[in-house]
Amino acid sequence: MAMQKAKEIVANNPVVVFSKTYCPFCVDVKKLLQEVGVKFKAVELDTEGDGSGIQSALAEWTGQRTVPNVFIGGNHIGGCDTTKGLHKKGKLVPLLTEAGALAATTSA
Repeated sequence: MAMQKAKEIVANNPVVVFSKTYCPFCVDVKKLLQEVGVKFKAVELDTEGDGSGIQSALAEWTGQRTVPNVFIGGNHIGGCDTTKGLHKKGKLVPLLTEAGALAATTSA
């Protein structure tokens, strides 16, 4: 059930951050995405009734048990270091744009 729920959330949202409210790395990733101007779905595993089940399902699905666990365009990206690393390399915004999470910048 948890695996199905996790996959549905990822399938229905261009950007998903599986997170915990008290995790500083999660806060960093959510802050970065907000600064870039992305609307994203945050699933706070410590406040979800089935959060531990979802976290176990994510570990099975992605091989990553830790949070944040970031998905863009249905693809597993990784955690905080990976997401911040993509941003530093200038690869995060194109990924977000391709996923439809960020409007392509156009001058009027």
